[in-house]
Amino acid sequence: MDKEVDNLILGGHELKISDRREIFLTGIKKIDSFDNEEFLMESNMGIILLKGSNLEIIRLDTHDGNVKIKGKIISFTYLDGESKQDKESFLSKLFK
Repeated sequence: MDKEVDNLILGGHELKISDRREIFLTGIKKIDSFDNEEFLMESNMGIILLKGSNLEIIRLDTHDGNVKIKGKIISFTYLDGESKQDKESFLSKLFK
């Protein structure tokens, strides 16, 4: 079975960062919010917070859950243990 098909069946998640200028992610279920400095996404492996500067989506495949973002990557964090209420509180703090 090829790797892409295997990821879809198993709900896989991959991450590839190139020179801190591009990031490619698979297993993305939803992009909750984004701007040129932050992306908040739901993946098969949890909630992801990506921070950077001049960030923009250059490819989005909602069917397969693939996202490619360019810009300067500053940090990439999985927000483990966050409940939906914690996530909403986090979002409200972001947009104050």
